[in-house]
Amino acid sequence: MELYSRYSKVEDAEGREIELGGNPEAPEPYKRGFLAYVWETVGRIALEQVLGTAEARARNGAAGALEEDARLTALFLWTIQSTATNGADDESDRKTEIEDEDEEASAGKSKKGLTLVYDVARRFAQPLGIHLDRWENRIIVIEKGIVRLLPVTDRTEQLLGEDGATGAADLIEKTRNRPINYEFAFARELDERPSKPKAKPRKGGTGVARDEVPAPKEGTTTLDRVHIAMLLQKSGKSNALRTMLKSEIERGADFLRLANALSVLYPKESEKKRLLDAMLLAVPR
Repeated sequence: MELYSRYSKVEDAEGREIELGGNPEAPEPYKRGFLAYVWETVGRIALEQVLGTAEARARNGAAGALEEDARLTALFLWTIQSTATNGADDESDRKTEIEDEDEEASAGKSKKGLTLVYDVARRFAQPLGIHLDRWENRIIVIEKGIVRLLPVTDRTEQLLGEDGATGAADLIEKTRNRPINYEFAFARELDERPSKPKAKPRKGGTGVARDEVPAPKEGTTTLDRVHIAMLLQKSGKSNALRTMLKSEIERGADFLRLANALSVLYPKESEKKRLLDAMLLAVPR
């Protein structure tokens, strides 16, 4: 940034101006602006530190990488953890979140969850191909210029269904060493979120507008399964939790890799870190 700011105009080898801001979504690289590449580099370094090389190189659908929601959550938490400019405010926010999470959610109480200014979240997500709108009302809520990371407890019905932890635990325990299909998760349609105007398809096109954000695929992601395990831990469903952990270990290394990364990233005294650490203690050795 210091080198870039020395000059009134910066051009590429073909004489095209590279603006400082630009348009991060522009298809032409020179139109994206210098800051878009700064944020992308920072984001990739952060992902490599907390998740690994595959995630640092990944864009949407990259083979061998954790899903988009896991990368978004990791970057979100890393940004909050790494912010030092408003240390006092951060500690106040974290204290509020911890106090709120110790209480049961009910109507009329203040909204819980760690937050970031929308522009900050967009700047680290966009260059890495992460769509914030895709995950709204699933793992985040966007309101009045603020992105709020939903607490795990706020996802209980979404992930465990109407029967909650008891019904989910019963289904998991009945798998009897068979892969868990998580049929209880996302029992309600994801499209119950507030509807947004859809862009009209282009004439002669495929029927999908270029700027229309695709909906998340149905089914559980690695992050969803980590959250399900945390909810089972919170509800004291130890038999179902052990069954699930055994199944996840047989599935592969991604579950524990993400769980351990999130344990490092969550605020030290938060309820989410306590649940994660307790859940990890139940992992078969």
